[in-house]
Amino acid sequence: MGGGSPARGRSVMRRFPIVLGMAGLFLISIVPAHAQWAVFDSANFGENVLQAARALQQIDNQITSLANQAQMLVNQAKNLATLPLSTLTTLQSTIAQTTSLLNQAQNIAYSVTAVEQQYQQAYTSISSSMSDSALFSQAQTRWQNAVGGFEDALKMQAQAVGNISSDSASMSQLVSASQSSAGALQAAQAGNQLLALQSRQLSDVIAVLSANGRATQLQQAREAAAEAEGQAQYQHFSQHDSYTPTAITMFGSSGN
Repeated sequence: MGGGSPARGRSVMRRFPIVLGMAGLFLISIVPAHAQWAVFDSANFGENVLQAARALQQIDNQITSLANQAQMLVNQAKNLATLPLSTLTTLQSTIAQTTSLLNQAQNIAYSVTAVEQQYQQAYTSISSSMSDSALFSQAQTRWQNAVGGFEDALKMQAQAVGNISSDSASMSQLVSASQSSAGALQAAQAGNQLLALQSRQLSDVIAVLSANGRATQLQQAREAAAEAEGQAQYQHFSQHDSYTPTAITMFGSSGN
């Protein structure tokens, strides 16, 4: 037993350097693999993910903001869009017709100068010194003025009534355009045209009232002038010598 132990010990000692060498090689071979796993940092990776999420959220917010701005520009464009409907030509046409009728007023026009001049000549210049023919001529003029005034009033009334159908059509178009307007400007323009239509209708009312008033005043002036004319004729007649009866002979007979 004692002799064998030293030999076995020497054998183990001879193999120990080989084991150490192999262990060293093994450690060298596994160190690089261990170093590769140590590079991954989970905390840093999570922070990078959060930063990417935040950047993505910012981009999404910018996209939403741009979309809102684009919609705002679209709305502004709608608000600035003009109304495709215009009734101005129709309104101007009807106003021109009414004005033409007013300008066609017979005998005494709608003019302050004309009224003063013609009224002075036919209504306030009556005197007893005028001849019968002059009095008759003025009476004829006054009668023509009164008749013409009534005719003008009837024409104006007919014009106003005739405008009702065109006004109704224009009003329907404007109300429909206002209700379907794309923006504030179109609605405002439709409202302005409705106001213009109402103004034109008010002009018709004024024209009719003026024509009716003119006809009435001409008739009243004629009646007042007729009273003055009667007084002038009476004074003219009273200036003649009194009547003296004389005998007359009828049928050429002397005794019968």
